[in-house]
Amino acid sequence: MKGTQYQARQPDEQGFIHYSDEEHRIWAELVERQLACIQGKACDEFMAGLAALDLPRNRIPQLAEVDAVLEAATGWRTAQVPALISFERFFELLASKQFPVATFIRTREEFDYLQEPDIFHEIFGHCPLLTNPAFAHFTHTYGKLGLAASPKERVYLARLYWFTVEFGLVNTAKGKRIYGGGILSSPGETLYALSGEPEHQPMAVLDAMRTPYRIDIMQPIYYVLNNIDDLFALSELDLMALVHEAMALGLFEPKFPPKSQAS
Repeated sequence: MKGTQYQARQPDEQGFIHYSDEEHRIWAELVERQLACIQGKACDEFMAGLAALDLPRNRIPQLAEVDAVLEAATGWRTAQVPALISFERFFELLASKQFPVATFIRTREEFDYLQEPDIFHEIFGHCPLLTNPAFAHFTHTYGKLGLAASPKERVYLARLYWFTVEFGLVNTAKGKRIYGGGILSSPGETLYALSGEPEHQPMAVLDAMRTPYRIDIMQPIYYVLNNIDDLFALSELDLMALVHEAMALGLFEPKFPPKSQAS
């Protein structure tokens, strides 16, 4: 696992995490920019969760504030973690209905993009939908399966997570909308995902598990749910049987150039 320049902030004896004025300003600017960007693009369930969380606009929230809303809605809570954690720890947390949040915020130098998830990505991008029962149930199921899976199996499960929790789209009466936190925390990806440029395919679990992806480019393909509640149905599938089928079939041809050739 690669290193990181970031260090997660530790709480004081009262459980309070202190941030600098500049870090609060960065949060405020990120929230303001993204709220404007997602209007008419985020799914209604995400917007309802965002309203329920009522995140502060002018400061980084304390995790306890987020936990109070999540626990009342779906029994989830956040878990303060270092900037990078192992896959084992990640699955352990999800399996116990705890969503890992690294308590640092990006620098201005990486204001538009950073590879490791910061508190803005996790709280703004993911926590709103953890108030939704279908999304929360799917994430919990994924954690339990990942915890029991082998390292090779986890790679295939990770692709399903990527194309749902991180980069998922959903059909609505108003057209396609975004529910993936990786998109909804990125202004560029929010605009690009619904631009007509990338390929959209109906969600098929086996296909998603066989689709290569890169974390450092705009996604060439997105998978689209018919309804957020379809995540309940996905959770009830024999996902490990599909993992083994995907492993036997192998990966699709990547829809992007090798990293060394990418511009």
